[in-house]
Amino acid sequence: MSQHSTRQLTTRPVPQLRVVTSPGESPPQNGRDEGPRRLLYGWGRTSPSISTIATPPDVETLSALLDPRVPGARNSMIPRGLGRSYGDAAQCAGGTVIDTSAFDTIGTIDRSTGLVQVGGGVSLDALIRAALPLGWFIPVSPGTRQVTLGGAIAADVHGKNHHQDGSFCSHVTSMTLVTPVGVMTVTRESDPELFWATAGGMGLTGIVAEATVRLHRIETAWVEVDSERFDNLDSTMSAMEATDQIYRYSVAWVDCSSRRGGLGRSVLTRGDHAPLEALDPERQDCPFSLPGKRTKRLPFELPRSLVTTRTSRAFNEIWYRKSPRRASGTLVPLTSFLHPLDGLANWNLLYGKRGFVQYQFVVAPRHAEVVRKAISMIAESGLSSPMAVLKRFGPAAPGPLSFPIEGWTLAIDFPVGPPQLPSLLDELDDVVAGVAGRVYLAKDARLRPELLGVMYPRLCELTAVRRRVDPDDILESDLSRRLGLTGTRTT
Repeated sequence: MSQHSTRQLTTRPVPQLRVVTSPGESPPQNGRDEGPRRLLYGWGRTSPSISTIATPPDVETLSALLDPRVPGARNSMIPRGLGRSYGDAAQCAGGTVIDTSAFDTIGTIDRSTGLVQVGGGVSLDALIRAALPLGWFIPVSPGTRQVTLGGAIAADVHGKNHHQDGSFCSHVTSMTLVTPVGVMTVTRESDPELFWATAGGMGLTGIVAEATVRLHRIETAWVEVDSERFDNLDSTMSAMEATDQIYRYSVAWVDCSSRRGGLGRSVLTRGDHAPLEALDPERQDCPFSLPGKRTKRLPFELPRSLVTTRTSRAFNEIWYRKSPRRASGTLVPLTSFLHPLDGLANWNLLYGKRGFVQYQFVVAPRHAEVVRKAISMIAESGLSSPMAVLKRFGPAAPGPLSFPIEGWTLAIDFPVGPPQLPSLLDELDDVVAGVAGRVYLAKDARLRPELLGVMYPRLCELTAVRRRVDPDDILESDLSRRLGLTGTRTT
């Protein structure tokens, strides 16, 4: 067992569901609410803290807010978009959280290049809605559209196509970055150190007011999908590795509760954007129209998690059995294929009042056995999850804090509560760090700080950039304090 097995996840007690200034009201599920001071938490709802909320209407106001020379300026700040970081990356206990919703403009899409200027507070959902009718799509999409452009850059988000297209910031050509030392336009050529430190930098190098993104041209709003069911992890990984260059999108759902010969049994789905000729004549008349589906919401917070070991194992069995052994050329709407969970807007409430953690790690190709070991550890722990996703990563981006490195990444959701969970996660950390792998900071809520430098060995590059653009340590978050990325000063 890990020597850190007694560590406990910080969970949100029931009384803290209240807004600080309005004790009779409960905030939305991602903690965003209007008012001067609010209790905020991430999508996993595990580590709340109270911050002052500022919503600057323009770049000038934002710049003055960050400037330490302005009278009344606050010392600690971090930007926040739609609150979809799972842990505490968009919180600043005792400081100021900057709501970027005012930076919501979408420029004209260049029909020849796909370049478009987008405000940092624009959601990927809004950008998709603007671009899709014109035959363009975002170049990289995470598992949800409810992420702002600024958040996508701060986490350098990845998708099911990383093995071919890299992470989000590989398709960003320039940014307007508001820092404590001023406003600057940053490109890979003009200031590569600052550009790449911002890519995955978790908001610690400045706030993205606007960025220019290169979109991907498509012919339809559909994906041609091939599905295949595998009885074990080894056959799944072999198939994924063999078809990297064939499919733009590739992802496997993995059963982390199966054992022995069926360890890691999986359903692999691979696909690419459907060409116009793949649609039937009726759909060809409106190739960018999608079936109308209403987003649903849970009407209230569940007192207990619906996701338990028993329900997870039952779900895994049903999902595996109902999936076809092999299916080819199935037409699936883009949004259903890339964002299946967006159909339930507040699906995080399924995990009850205690919330959940998503553990995501990546290891190099030569350490693929770590994926097998991790799944075996989860199965042997007695814990189970209905959400375990395996993907392939291509070459890493240059950012010192960007998560993807070439290799294998596995993401698993766990409800908070089972007593064996903290020790399991600590032991997984040790295994991952032991092969120079890393965990995803946009998902993290509990990593031990002494492992950060092992997982991200180029932290000194981030520190050097921060000394230049934030010499007074204005930008910091609960995550950066917890991991020792920034100081522990509060206002």
